[in-house]
Amino acid sequence: MRFPYSMTEVLKDLTPRQIVAELDQYIIGQHDAKRNVAIALRNRWRRMNSTADMQREITPNNILMIGATGVGKTEIARRLAKVADAPFIKVEASKFTEVGYVGRDVESMVRDLVEQSVNMVRAAKKEAVQARAQQLVEDVILDILIPPVKPANGQMGFENEKKDPDAELNERTRERFRDKIRSGEMDDRKIEIDVLQSQTPNIGVMGGSVDDLSMMNIQEMIGGMMPKRGKKRKVTIAEARTILLEEEAAKLIDMDEVKEEAIRKAEDAGIIFIDEIDKVASARSGNGGGGPDVSREGVQRDLLPIVEGSAVNTKYGVVHTDHILFIAAGAFHVAKPSDLIPELQGRFPIRVELQSLSEDDFYHILKEPKNALTKQYVAMLAAEQVELTFQDDALRELARIAFEVNGEVENIGARRLQTVLSHLMNDFMFDIPDVIGANAKVVVTKELVGDKLNGLVKNRDLSQFIL
Repeated sequence: MRFPYSMTEVLKDLTPRQIVAELDQYIIGQHDAKRNVAIALRNRWRRMNSTADMQREITPNNILMIGATGVGKTEIARRLAKVADAPFIKVEASKFTEVGYVGRDVESMVRDLVEQSVNMVRAAKKEAVQARAQQLVEDVILDILIPPVKPANGQMGFENEKKDPDAELNERTRERFRDKIRSGEMDDRKIEIDVLQSQTPNIGVMGGSVDDLSMMNIQEMIGGMMPKRGKKRKVTIAEARTILLEEEAAKLIDMDEVKEEAIRKAEDAGIIFIDEIDKVASARSGNGGGGPDVSREGVQRDLLPIVEGSAVNTKYGVVHTDHILFIAAGAFHVAKPSDLIPELQGRFPIRVELQSLSEDDFYHILKEPKNALTKQYVAMLAAEQVELTFQDDALRELARIAFEVNGEVENIGARRLQTVLSHLMNDFMFDIPDVIGANAKVVVTKELVGDKLNGLVKNRDLSQFIL
């Protein structure tokens, strides 16, 4: 089996230790979970570089993450997909229903993954033809501004030669205007362009339920059969460049090739993150179950063939799920992993328990990740020309307060930092730029954190509503 796309090249230089190092830039702690997902990712490269007969036999070790909300389960899976440049979707198991009930069927997660894969491949192809498409767009805009000189029919000999100076002048003028278009000098000038529009009718279906995806497929199919009609629009050159670039790039891309590559990418590199898997697990109380438990077990049985490996029909073609990596996650406060049906348990052989976050973890989360909340606030205020700095002891105090509130009210993990930091910064965010103008400096100290938050934390009744 050949892997023509760049996935093998992306993974070739990523050893498990390097994958963990990449994840460390965004996620604090949870080393066990990071190690397991890094191994699962590297195993994909190992499979792709094994012998052809073994490639079909090697299946991914799907992972079950167990941990409370806000400890980093989703973030680990999402960042892993970005590291591998892999199609990724997150779904909640609780939104699926058993076959026969009204609701989303489990196969829709595979269709969503393929849609994501198509978008990724199309974007990569568009990037590859960007330079050629930009040149074609410039030609279209130039043809509108300064139409090229063409010799009239029937001109012969010296009559053609008399037209040459005009053609040369026309060409020089076009080149000057091309330079002006490239430099942006003419961005505000308005021109009239033809925009292709697909005449897709609004369709309703009577009698019987049709899910959203099927309805979209029907509309897309009928839209493809309808003739595309041009509509004249008067827009600025800057807007015309954006509109025409999409059209010209689409003409240069072979969509059949995109679909084939996207299906391969989804099958061999796709990651599906199934959150809230514990919500479809039934606590086995020995009373025979009943009520919603029957439907929950039905969802598990519907999930089973997808995770085991089956063929799913999508609008881009048949997708085989045998080598898609499934990562399931849940808090498992009420139900236990052993409450899942045995067949499904067997399809998630790697179990990882994520640790609850400590006060020290909160401090590092505020300080170290590339996308730390404190760095986000610094960037937002920098846009207003205001310099924001957080003192180290202020970060320690924020971490202490967040940890304390989690212990007393509800443990929502690192998400508590957002509520605490938002409450601390709201007055500044409101006063800038009206009261606090440009070139100002804002320093967050331990005393400021105490003044803003300590009284709120001590008032237990109030903190339950505000924090």
